[in-house]
Amino acid sequence: MKIGCPKEIKPQEFRVGLTPATAQEAVAHGHDVLVETGAGVGAGFTDAEYLAAGARIAATAAEVFAEAELIVKVKEPQPVERAMLREGQVLFTYLHLAPDPAQTADLLASGVTAIAYETVTDAAGGLPLLAPMSEVAGRLAPQVGAWALQKANGGRGVLMGGVPGVGPAEVVVIGGGVVGTQAARIAAGMGADVTVLDRSLPRLRYLDDVYRGVFKTRHASAAATADLIRRADMVIGAVLIPGAAAPKLVRRDDLPEMKPGAVIVDVAIDQGGCFETSRATTHHDPIYEVDGIVHYCVANMPGAVPRTSTLALGNATRPFLLALADQGWRAACAADEHLLRGLNTHAGRLTNAAVGRALEIDVLAPALALKL
Repeated sequence: MKIGCPKEIKPQEFRVGLTPATAQEAVAHGHDVLVETGAGVGAGFTDAEYLAAGARIAATAAEVFAEAELIVKVKEPQPVERAMLREGQVLFTYLHLAPDPAQTADLLASGVTAIAYETVTDAAGGLPLLAPMSEVAGRLAPQVGAWALQKANGGRGVLMGGVPGVGPAEVVVIGGGVVGTQAARIAAGMGADVTVLDRSLPRLRYLDDVYRGVFKTRHASAAATADLIRRADMVIGAVLIPGAAAPKLVRRDDLPEMKPGAVIVDVAIDQGGCFETSRATTHHDPIYEVDGIVHYCVANMPGAVPRTSTLALGNATRPFLLALADQGWRAACAADEHLLRGLNTHAGRLTNAAVGRALEIDVLAPALALKL
């Protein structure tokens, strides 16, 4: 199979969809790998490394899209890339379609078979291709939030760990999944006073048992959320409903109750954000202020550490990518129900129920799409 990896063109996105190590394995499996020149530079991989791995180098993205049967990327295809997709081609990347009707419409119009990293599952009910980037984003959230808390950046001027005689920052993490757990760990490690909110009592018990008071837990309710955000110096949004738009858990009316200069870090922004006042920003211009509250809503947070992120993502995606290339997407998805759950579009039909509900589009069951 011809596997193509274009250079990412989303602003300040330095990750790459294919590492030289994965390219080498794909070539060893008998596949033809085509990588756009410079695609790996942002993550520290040179064209020479891809050539040494047995890949070919393409001069342009157009060449990659024209030749490849399987396109592997990191971020959702941008409009100019979506125009180059075609029916019969497979796209394997993050999509986050629920809050993005324009992208969804373009993918459906192209007829491409799009498999989204973020909806592939595993036997434990997890999201194995989302998890590594959730880990990165979760660990970054307190770091960027601490920067935003500095007075020069519009924040309250509070040090995360405080100093002797002066208390630490109060950090609230909404959501106790992968992102929330990693965010809580790092924030607590920075010396902050951290509370994690979650609706799942089993998850709260797990966090208490494993972390043994490193951070506090509290059952999520409207009253508990309102109480905690009023006292918070930083609120990290870490809510995920797989494939669906994130619920708006903090409204604009809640902001005046918060401390002036408090910081919101919305890690759920890829799925539309879990704060009503969230809008996607970039690494170049990451923050803005609403009603005295600083918002950090960068939509590709792991892109800030592309070397770490690319290696982590490559470790997770490699077996799925090789399965798609070795067997073809139909056989691979028929043999693996978890990979099949990653199917979001095929032949002009939407195949993810959560996206369909969010965008009010009729959905074809993925199992039926295998027969088209």
